[in-house]
Amino acid sequence: MMDKLKIGISIGDVNGIGLEVIIKTLADSRILDYFTPIVYGHTKVASFHRKALDMGEFSFNVINTPAEAHPKRANMINCWEEDVKIELGQTTETGGKYAFISLERATNDLISGQIDALVTAPINKHNIQSDSFHFPGHTEYLQERAGATDSLMFLVSDDLRVGVVTGHIPVSDIASKISQENIVSKLKLMNDSLKKDFWIRKPKIAVLGLNPHAGDNGLIGNEEQTTIIPAIEQAKASGLLAMGPYAADGFFANGAYKQFDAVLAMYHDQGLIPFKHIAFENGVNFTAGLNIVRTSPDHGTAYDIAGKGLASEISFREAMFTAMHVVKTRRESAQLAENPLVFSKHSRDRD
Repeated sequence: MMDKLKIGISIGDVNGIGLEVIIKTLADSRILDYFTPIVYGHTKVASFHRKALDMGEFSFNVINTPAEAHPKRANMINCWEEDVKIELGQTTETGGKYAFISLERATNDLISGQIDALVTAPINKHNIQSDSFHFPGHTEYLQERAGATDSLMFLVSDDLRVGVVTGHIPVSDIASKISQENIVSKLKLMNDSLKKDFWIRKPKIAVLGLNPHAGDNGLIGNEEQTTIIPAIEQAKASGLLAMGPYAADGFFANGAYKQFDAVLAMYHDQGLIPFKHIAFENGVNFTAGLNIVRTSPDHGTAYDIAGKGLASEISFREAMFTAMHVVKTRRESAQLAENPLVFSKHSRDRD
């Protein structure tokens, strides 16, 4: 029991489906055989959602610090004392305020090593904005908190892995934000993550073009010739197995993605729309390139179904198992690096 990982969970917007998918996931006691969950929120808020779901038999074990977590219970750290007004399905300042309090407390414990990984329930990127949170989303916030110069939004599933060069920015800014340096940086982060986090020894990565038909040899934009192809060549020169650029529509439509370990898209929707279609409920958002482990489900707050018991917990459950597997894979990789096997070249000559 003492060796079980402690997985922290931030509750996201209290008016969304975050606590619903959390409770549904943790209500299956079999999950406690794999790791110890610690939710950062408040039992009163959780109780409101539990009653809305008519799950009166479920309860949290209240603790003050991760060190007190019960290995066979779903644990809860109360992060505030005041009562919180919950308005299911509504975007409110309150929803953003307590989403950040939960996230900040969980991140503090993650960085200090009191928990092994963090799974974040969905936030509303608008109402969470404040003097303390001025980021487009979780990825950028955690990158700064981890002290990293770059990170990769990496959507992963059993069938497909997709990263993006540009994330939460307006479509009108995409072309100006795509540079050879940025593409190479994301390719290196993806390659390193595939090796370290997913145990793929020689990753094969596909790179998508920016323009329709990947520019059609400069007929429809020239970013492929001036930026993307040189970036791919630079990545190859450094030892990465990167290929492309591929036209995004045909690449996904004809199943070419199945020939690669991962795909680097140029912008958010170019990668996430096909990923969410192909991975459906099993997709997980993983922030690669950090010295901490964070995952999340690949859906949002879903205000339209909040409190109705309709939200699927599958993606959230997958996010928890992905976090566990990444932590364990990183630790095993580190142990192997400390004690590598000795390779020797043998002659083909036989006696």
